[in-house]
Formats: sequence, C-alpha cells, structure tokens
Amino acid sequence: MYAIALNGSGGPEVMAWSQVDDLPAPGPGEVAIDVAAAGVNRADVMQRQGLYPPPPGASDILGLEVSGVVADVGADVEDWRPGYAVCALLSGGGYAERVNVAATQVLPVPDGVSLTAAAALPEAAATVWSNLVMTAGLRSGQVALIHGGGSGIGTHAIQVGRALGAHVAVTAGSQYKLDRCRELGAQTLINYHDQDFAKLVTDELGGANAILDIMGGSYLQRNVEALAEDGHLTIIALQGGATAELNLGLLLFKRGSVHVSNLRRRPQEGPGSKAEVISAVRQGLWPLIADGAVAPVVCAEVPITNAGEAHTLLDSPKTVGKVVLTVGRP
Repeated sequence: MYAIALNGSGGPEVMAWSQVDDLPAPGPGEVAIDVAAAGVNRADVMQRQGLYPPPPGASDILGLEVSGVVADVGADVEDWRPGYAVCALLSGGGYAERVNVAATQVLPVPDGVSLTAAAALPEAAATVWSNLVMTAGLRSGQVALIHGGGSGIGTHAIQVGRALGAHVAVTAGSQYKLDRCRELGAQTLINYHDQDFAKLVTDELGGANAILDIMGGSYLQRNVEALAEDGHLTIIALQGGATAELNLGLLLFKRGSVHVSNLRRRPQEGPGSKAEVISAVRQGLWPLIADGAVAPVVCAEVPITNAGEAHTLLDSPKTVGKVVLTVGRP
C-alpha cells in the first residue's frame, strides 16, 4: 500500500507518499479501514520533528484519526461489517491507504456529516468530551475557558460547551480567529496578545468552572487565577513549556484541581481507556452532531500527496478548525 513515509526528522520536506509494506489482515478485535481522509493534528507535526515518538506498539506512520470504509474485520468483531462508513481514533498509522484499529475505537460517520469531514472528528471529539465532560463535569450555567479557540480542538470545544448550555470564553491571537469563534458560539472573546485572560474571566464571569489549556507552563499561574471555586484546569498540550511554579495556596483556597491529560497514550481497554472514551463520545456527543448542534469545522482539504502543505497550514493565521488529508492512489 501507499503511506506517508518519513525520511528522518525535520521539516515538511521529510514526508513522502511512498509504497510501504501491506498491512496484515486485522487481528482479533480489529477492523481494517480503507482510508478516505485523515485528520492532521499538532502531534503529527511534533512526531515529524522527532519530538513526539509513538507509544510502544503503535505504527511509526503519522496520523491519529481517519475516516473511511470498513474493508475487513477480525475475529470477535460484531458491531462492524465491510462497507460500513466509519471514522476512528488511532495511536498512529492514519496517513495511509489502509489502517487496522481496535473495533472499540471505531465510530459510525454521524448523520449529516460527509465521509471526508468525519476525519476531523475522532481526535477532537474524544479530547473535548473526555476532558470537559468526563473529567471537569461541565454543565449548563457554568463557564468554560478554551485556549486556542481557533484550533481544531478549540472550535469543537466551543460548540460542545454551548450545546451543554455553558458560557464559553476563548482566547486566540487574531481578530479573524476571534470572529470565527464568535460565529461558532463563543460569547467572551479574548485576544491573548493584549488582554489579560485571567483578570477578564475573573472580573466579568466570576471565574471559569472548566479550563481547557494547550499552553502548559507559561499559562499555569494565570489559569489557576482564572479558576472559579471548585474549578477544573485540564492541560492537554505544552506549547508554552513543561514546567512552572504552582501556587498551591491559591489552588487550595479555590478547592481547584489541575489535571494533565494525554489521549494518545491511554490504554486501549479498561478504566480511563480509549474504549471508554469512545463509548462515552458515541453515547453523549454523537447525538449532538446528528442534531446539528456540533459539527466538524474543516478549514482545508489537502491531497495526501501534499501532506507538507497541510502541516504548514496548521501555523497559518487564517487556519480555523481542522485540516484533513484526502487519500487516493497516485
């Protein structure tokens, strides 16, 4: 089959659409998917740069989510059959013509969503639902602060928060991205270049009950300041560094919690597993998508043979939402 192969670590030029060994038949509990599209994530860029190796046992091929059609199923798979239109959460291997994945990490393409756009859902849906809902318990009447509101995760989190009845505040670095966040339902818009999000959220909203953070160390102190009493701060990325000083006194005063979460390295089965998250997503979030309250936000569709262009788009000030790679034989 063909897949994106890495010629070492570095810039987008190290990626090439190349012939690689065919996948084996799906094993017990696995589903083989003929890939129609693959979502592009920041983790893919970091892996390409040599900064984020795949977990043990995962494919070295980039790609953490795909959509496509079931090609084959292994033993003990009952819910999926060849020909089903699906999307799936992966630990790797998505930038390819075919992928094998645990059946418990597969989802049906939601009603009203195209097969290509469905590739933008699994990673964002699982990240947002597991952190804002399963961990932070976000509910109607609360305040959610979403950092990086224009990202794939951010655009999804805005819609989920609003669908749950929460007040959604977002940070972004340009008026263009903030305007797009407003269109998706965000109510408090914060330009992080010239506004203090901690002061604004505290003074105007009484603090945030749930904060979804992609910055890590550089935002830790201000995030704690922005928390409401009994608030939850969840850190899902470390774009602002991995270390910082934590004011435990302030956290104690607010009875707050700090949770650091990584989706890719969750176990496949058991408590806190990908299977558990995907089951909760299908039960709680998929109906919201079918009803139109939440939708994938796809900024660009790029042929997989131009994967380097797709990676470059992630850093474009005009990119809001997800970039997806469309897959086809050359």
